[in-house]
Amino acid sequence: MTQSQPRGVRNRNPGNIDYNPRNQWEGQLGKEPNGRFAIFDTAENGIRALGKLLINYRGKDGMPGVGCKGIDTVLETINRWAPSNENDTQAYASAVAKRLGVRPTEPINIKDLATLRGMVLGIIIHENGGNPYPEAVFEEGLRRALK
Repeated sequence: MTQSQPRGVRNRNPGNIDYNPRNQWEGQLGKEPNGRFAIFDTAENGIRALGKLLINYRGKDGMPGVGCKGIDTVLETINRWAPSNENDTQAYASAVAKRLGVRPTEPINIKDLATLRGMVLGIIIHENGGNPYPEAVFEEGLRRALK
């Protein structure tokens, strides 16, 4: 692994999930030195954690006047994932929604495999400047997220 790779790829954490000792993610090895992001043993487990988090967001409070009850739109998901104090949340949500073929405020079913795949892929691309993973690695991470 080289320093020139994006942080998410180096950490096998393609969603750049913040390290939290309360979250005992499968395959989580700890926190990057002098940083805030979790490190995973494999990319598959990093993708799994990303997918699990997105699924878990569904039960959290969404944005007033957006979607239905809970977090159920791309905009609400990305607003929680990448808050506007650190990111251009609107642009991020628009890019992910475009990949999914929906409006950012249109309700989605995150437990649908195709929808989860599109959300995870959109986040990986946005966080790392592309998707560095072979199809088999990506699909295995998704499979683990849905278990």
